[in-house]
Amino acid sequence: MSTGTLYIVATPLGNLEDITLRAIRVLREVSVVACEDTRRTVKLLNRYEIRTPLFIFHEYNKMRAGKNILRRLRDGESVALVSDAGTPAISDPGYELVREAIAAGVPLEVVPGPSALVAALVVSGLPTDHFAFEGFLPARKEKRRKAMKALAGETRTMIFYESPQRIAGFLQDAAEIFGERRGCVVRELTKIHEEILRGTLPELAGEIGGRDSVLGEVTVVVGGAQKTVELSVEEIVRAALEDASGSSRDLTREIAERTGLSRKEIYAEILRHRGK
Repeated sequence: MSTGTLYIVATPLGNLEDITLRAIRVLREVSVVACEDTRRTVKLLNRYEIRTPLFIFHEYNKMRAGKNILRRLRDGESVALVSDAGTPAISDPGYELVREAIAAGVPLEVVPGPSALVAALVVSGLPTDHFAFEGFLPARKEKRRKAMKALAGETRTMIFYESPQRIAGFLQDAAEIFGERRGCVVRELTKIHEEILRGTLPELAGEIGGRDSVLGEVTVVVGGAQKTVELSVEEIVRAALEDASGSSRDLTREIAERTGLSRKEIYAEILRHRGK
């Protein structure tokens, strides 16, 4: 008996029309659909009159359920892996199942489609040529702030997921640690109550912090740090010599104190230039 195929199927973020024809066909043809929450996935299946059985696979049963799925695949059944919304295996245990399937020699196929992180990025108005997806930062404030401080020098646009209960605290910390950078908060993307807020991080923190509550899935996009131009010792010395008339030793000390560069390197470079 041949091994079944594991299909990684992207599903709508909210609007049930955001699904590909291929995804509909695969969901109809597989033996079972592995999903996080049957109550959510059944709405999608009912919308397209799909009668495929559902099988629960989430963070809290991933060990037992994952073994069950692999057994089904080895027995020749094909399985579709979906998440509650968007592309599975991102910020959910799907990647662990994919890894186990690869190790077991199970054929995999991806059925691409909606992704919250990409959708939020492209509507943010922030640079999209280089970006870093950070997912969920630690829930505890101290650990979250530590993670943000480690990212303070990141020059790429950053994308985060956050819960509605923690988004106000997240933005307060982001405004303090990242400063006046621009950001974008995307809530309930593609749904009836979709909301896209753009502004500086302090502005966003003030807007969200002033609300009694926040509902729905939240994605936050934050602009990267300004890139610093690193000059060579030669470039620094050449620029300093244009306006300097003091001794080489005095100039060496002044440049070293200002830049933190090696006095030995600076002095040698000054002598080289003045020797010319």
